[in-house]
Amino acid sequence: MKDMLVRLLELPEVAELEKKLLEKEKIVFRRAIAPEKHLVSEWVMEQFGAYWQSEVEVAFSRQPVSCWIAQRGNRILGFACYESTARNFFGPTGTLESERGKGIGKVLLVKSLESLREMGYAYAIIGGVGPAEFYEKAVGAKTIEGSEISIYQNLLRKA
Repeated sequence: MKDMLVRLLELPEVAELEKKLLEKEKIVFRRAIAPEKHLVSEWVMEQFGAYWQSEVEVAFSRQPVSCWIAQRGNRILGFACYESTARNFFGPTGTLESERGKGIGKVLLVKSLESLREMGYAYAIIGGVGPAEFYEKAVGAKTIEGSEISIYQNLLRKA
């Protein structure tokens, strides 16, 4: 899996999509807060596994918390983190399979990238990308050639 680069100065506007999802689907997008760490961390572990849970826990050590969530009522639908594994990195991110295709992932992505832009970055790295087409279409991300050997190359694995 390669890394991707995204220009933060030309992010798409997602306010209309966010408004539509709130009105039609009752989905709220917001930055997670410290008292929710255990709930978000457990949900990510259940849905996506221990590696992503570890990255979410790092996001909760930041101030402000570097994790955005999508929720309907008291139910988490998706999350997106930034500056967890490395500075200026976006990810991990995930949406419940049953909620995919509605635009939740795009809103979470753009909100996270806007947060990186507010920190002063002009570009951001999306590390170890799986769905490259999604990032190309959503924010114009470009593959970084030669990035097959990434920060994750010597990741410890459970034997």
